[in-house]
Amino acid sequence: MPISLPVSIQTLEHNGGVNKNIYYPQAFHMDNHTLQRNINHAIIHEVQTLINQQIEDMPSTVVEMLGTYELKNNQRNVLSLTLTNYTYHYHAAHGMTYINALTFDLEKGKKSELEDLFKPNSNYRERLSAIIKRQIKQREIALLDDFTIIKPDQDFYVADKTLVIYFQLYELTAYAFGFPMFPISVYDIQDIINEDGPLGRLAENN
Repeated sequence: MPISLPVSIQTLEHNGGVNKNIYYPQAFHMDNHTLQRNINHAIIHEVQTLINQQIEDMPSTVVEMLGTYELKNNQRNVLSLTLTNYTYHYHAAHGMTYINALTFDLEKGKKSELEDLFKPNSNYRERLSAIIKRQIKQREIALLDDFTIIKPDQDFYVADKTLVIYFQLYELTAYAFGFPMFPISVYDIQDIINEDGPLGRLAENN
């Protein structure tokens, strides 16, 4: 396959006041300027979405806000990252954290949704949910309610040869457990992944 160099990433900072800092990534020096602009706009949109989710109608009660990010995959024309926002409101029992993720298929020049990673009519939701159920049992994760199936727009990111399905705080388990993350090897689902998509590219043994 042709050499695929990683996307160059720089960290920008937005300071919203004392103890209110947002660090977020931006792509630069990409040959495809339109794609670079779309990636950066998508990131900024998600950063603002997290801020709005945390503030809602109570901006005056925010004591602390910290936004950070992690690059999960930056190879084989697949860019995947997570954006995290922690916010503490005055007199709250504890702070709240949300994680949003973005995955881009640089070869196709677009943001990837979960369904884009799989073949049409592959019942990927049922397949992934069965794997998650096994992990819940193996890891003895205490659930707030019975888990049945992931949502069509379930949160995910990709990291090397792994698809990671994750849930927000309180969505599946108690706050103390943290973010439930379920790593799934691409080789465990190789028969249903879209070979021309991000997972197909990452599954190649070269």
